[in-house]
Amino acid sequence: AGVTRCVLLLITLLGTWFIMHTYFDQGWKAISLRSWLGLQLCSSLTGKELPRHKCGNEKSCPHNYFAFRIISGAADVVGPSICFDDIILMSSVKNNIGRGLNIALMNGTTGQLLKADAFNMYSGDISKLETFLGEIKHGTIVLAASYDDVATKMNDKVRAHFVELGSSHVKNLGFRDNWVFLGAKGLKDKSPFEQHIKNNKETNKYDGWPELLEMEGCAPRKMD
Repeated sequence: AGVTRCVLLLITLLGTWFIMHTYFDQGWKAISLRSWLGLQLCSSLTGKELPRHKCGNEKSCPHNYFAFRIISGAADVVGPSICFDDIILMSSVKNNIGRGLNIALMNGTTGQLLKADAFNMYSGDISKLETFLGEIKHGTIVLAASYDDVATKMNDKVRAHFVELGSSHVKNLGFRDNWVFLGAKGLKDKSPFEQHIKNNKETNKYDGWPELLEMEGCAPRKMD
């Protein structure tokens, strides 16, 4: 009976979510369907506790890997979120994000937070970001998420830093594009953890901005 009630509940919630998503897309897009459906409620109905993975990801990571989840900002309304090894590093709730580029630096061996900061890429001082990127040490994991506009102030020097960290898309970032990225200093190949969506008035999800990006995965621990 519990399973049946859970299935019916999920169907009802899914239908409601679809309606809200259709008519109020901007406010609801930032909420993950998987989390919004309330799987914990199903757990209480069935009496079986559903597994929870670090950062709320769909799968657990192998030994000597760090779970991560990066969500870009949605337009200029909903801020980004960066989770690493089940710890929220940057988010609106923590009040440590800003419009532009949000970056967290992690020790690639211990998984400890080294530094986190936000850089205004529309009217800020780009030299602050140049210094920040230039001081990153070998073995550091770098997580980045865009919010509002990420490219107006971005120059060739900054782009070169991100290429060195493993980015394949930073050279093509433009005004109000959305971008999420995980790379590392000393990476020999291009990072597999990167998503980029162009600001295009024909395909934008919001008025003047593309839809948000959400990326999760497992980053290998640096083994000395």
